[in-house]
Amino acid sequence: MSQIVLINVAGEDRPGIIAALTETLARYHIPVLDIGQSTIHDALALGMLVELPAADRDSGVFRDLLFTAHGMGLDIRFTPIDGDNYERWVREQGQPRHILTLLGREIGAEHIARVSALIAERGLNVDRINRLSGRISRRTAPAPHALASVEFSVRGAVDDLTALHGALLGLSQVMDVDVAVQEDTVFRRTRRLVCFDMDSTLIQTEVIDELAAAAGVGDEVAAITEAAMRGELDFQESFRRRMALLEGLDESVLVGIAERLPITEGADRLIAMLKRLGYKIAILSGGFTYFAEHLQRRFGIDYVYANQLEFRDGRLTGEVAGEIVDGARKAELLRELAAREGIRLEQVIAVGDGANDLPMLSIAGLGIAFHAKPIVTRQARHSIATVGLDGILYLLGMRDRDLAALDRI
Repeated sequence: MSQIVLINVAGEDRPGIIAALTETLARYHIPVLDIGQSTIHDALALGMLVELPAADRDSGVFRDLLFTAHGMGLDIRFTPIDGDNYERWVREQGQPRHILTLLGREIGAEHIARVSALIAERGLNVDRINRLSGRISRRTAPAPHALASVEFSVRGAVDDLTALHGALLGLSQVMDVDVAVQEDTVFRRTRRLVCFDMDSTLIQTEVIDELAAAAGVGDEVAAITEAAMRGELDFQESFRRRMALLEGLDESVLVGIAERLPITEGADRLIAMLKRLGYKIAILSGGFTYFAEHLQRRFGIDYVYANQLEFRDGRLTGEVAGEIVDGARKAELLRELAAREGIRLEQVIAVGDGANDLPMLSIAGLGIAFHAKPIVTRQARHSIATVGLDGILYLLGMRDRDLAALDRI
């Protein structure tokens, strides 16, 4: 019978190692069943699973591999693998896979330890760990808004994905790091459309509060907002009441607010990278097209859906034209855009911060609560609270070196 052998090689990395070792195997026509390599700070760890035919069990393949490895200053170890153990390993290739991503300003041993322990408690096994963020100099100060990200590929059945999300959210809140878990499906690698809320997501303000302050009705608008948050008013009623208080506001005020909209950290980088990769970008907002279209011109956004303000003689009438964009409408628009682009909902990313974003976050393949209200963070499947919008790039599996290459295009 043939013998399956695990070959482990360790030592200083250099070009030509894999070529030399596999050329030795090739001389004996040895099948390679699996191969994997990782390198950390020029330290190589290489593994190959090979099958040694019965007729070759007494051949010189191991001797030649030892000589090859020794000549390159490498340590090499051979471990026989029991046939039943190998077949169990083969059967496990159908197990579910999940991608777990850590995001923060800095990732330390405690972050990795606590996340790894949580994974192990649920019977999941880590197959692979990748650093997505770039190498860090210890002699120069970190760049402003520097990001750190590590990605785990884990194997095993998740009995309750909602409970796992909740446990990871609990860790996030006590460790000042974001932890997201996604099913590792083909759709994770084929996202095509990103739908953003505007206020407190793409921009760091609520435009209606800016308008209210300019009109001198800030307290009144805030009181209506609080009533809506307490559930005393639905979104549409609270929206119409707040709009009515803005009647008579001169359009010149809106021009000034639009010109100084505070853009959220990482928005420029995120959208630039996504557009270079061919993503379609949409704003689905309960705010106003007047300001969303300003962002559309700045970023080259493909679709804008928001509330259309009415003007008469250069002043607000206190009314909106057409259908009010609330949470249900956002979800409906997301579905319509996915159909228009010919993609599945699993290929859509939705990002928002408020309760009226939950309907679209819940149906998107990747729904992200961004620096969100507590109720939204608890109900959304993914959350970012410690970094800017460009942290989403890591949730898509992108590495800093990939992004640097895009920068050069």
